[in-house]
Amino acid sequence: MAEILFYHLTETPLEGALPPMLEASLARGWRVTLRLGSPERAEALCAHLWTYRDNSFLPHGGPNDGPGADQPIYVTGGAEMPNAPDVLMLADGAGADAAQMAAMTRTCILFDARDPDAVAAARLRWKEVTAAGLKAIYWKQEGGKWTKAAESGA
Repeated sequence: MAEILFYHLTETPLEGALPPMLEASLARGWRVTLRLGSPERAEALCAHLWTYRDNSFLPHGGPNDGPGADQPIYVTGGAEMPNAPDVLMLADGAGADAAQMAAMTRTCILFDARDPDAVAAARLRWKEVTAAGLKAIYWKQEGGKWTKAAESGA
């Protein structure tokens, strides 16, 4: 059954929280599509993933980096998912409908606590996801770690 995970970024910006999540997904053998709110934001985050740490490598690319089907992590500002992902990560206002999320092993919705519109949108999305009968889990940052704060009954 698909899991929808809500990650409330209260201590770390997306650029800091995302790489460990991507590394964990790859370690499980999962392919990821990372969908962001705009093509410009996707390009910036794609560039960040090359330089976020000196001793690490995250194989990734976007629409301008060759065949998307070949990318273990595909970073986009659009709706395409050419790499047949197991995991869909949504950030910066990017969306997906319940049917798309249900088709994934996991969907991660990351939202910034400093953005009231993002928090409000995450609350609405929680209601939509649970109304669709999908399992939803809410995680928040506490002391540098993720803590499970709520879980739907689905």
